[in-house]
Amino acid sequence: MKIGFLGAGAMGGAILSGAIKAGVVQPADVYLYDVSEAITAKYAELGCNVVSSNRELGETVDILLSCVKPQYAAGALAELGDTLDGKAMISIMAGLTTETIRKMTGGNFRLLRLMPNTPALVGMGAFALDAGTDLTDEEKAFAQKLFESLGIVEWMSEDLIDTACGLSGAGPAYIYLVIEALADGGVAKGLPRKTAQNLAAQTVMGAAKMVLETGQHPGFLKDQVCSPGGNTIVGIKTLEEHGVRGAFIDTVIKSTERTKELGKGK
Repeated sequence: MKIGFLGAGAMGGAILSGAIKAGVVQPADVYLYDVSEAITAKYAELGCNVVSSNRELGETVDILLSCVKPQYAAGALAELGDTLDGKAMISIMAGLTTETIRKMTGGNFRLLRLMPNTPALVGMGAFALDAGTDLTDEEKAFAQKLFESLGIVEWMSEDLIDTACGLSGAGPAYIYLVIEALADGGVAKGLPRKTAQNLAAQTVMGAAKMVLETGQHPGFLKDQVCSPGGNTIVGIKTLEEHGVRGAFIDTVIKSTERTKELGKGK
């Protein structure tokens, strides 16, 4: 199967690099178009095939991953035209519905919309896939295998994909802020910067793994750490006083709303 990448920036590159690292795709089967010569040179060195235009990419591949930013999608997809007739596209373009993508592209192709996130690069991604896709069973199996090799896969109705974008798509940035803040607190009380950062990052990763592997509600796991009169419950009280919980809830809501705006070209 010839696999195309229309754009290989931060997110597209994370998927491509992660898939190559996981051995799910071979560089020789990958065809790539990107306006950045630095990006195309990087993947050419890995053995991927670089083509000269969007249209050539569509004509060459069997399945295409569209990884361009939503604000540049209209022009890029229009150039594909009917080159994908009878083929398949996987879109990671935030906010763009399947209906919008079909109108922008033209032609008659199968389509899967999904929302990834950048930790795919290290095999810890989170992928929200449209359960209503019209991909063939073989193509769906490929998508499942590809994205499972890079993290976890959740299938859902398309109307929830924008919410996944606001939560897991943008979420790594929120957690980097948390890690940085935790490390800053450690530095403020005397820890060396590198030590504080390592402890903060491992703590976040470990807590996340506890949620995933135990299946327990985060509130239950939090209570297991909060001894009566101890330092943890005092820390939780401080977070509540600063409105951290509400801030995160509002962040996901606002990010989801912005995703929908991007899909409308705003």
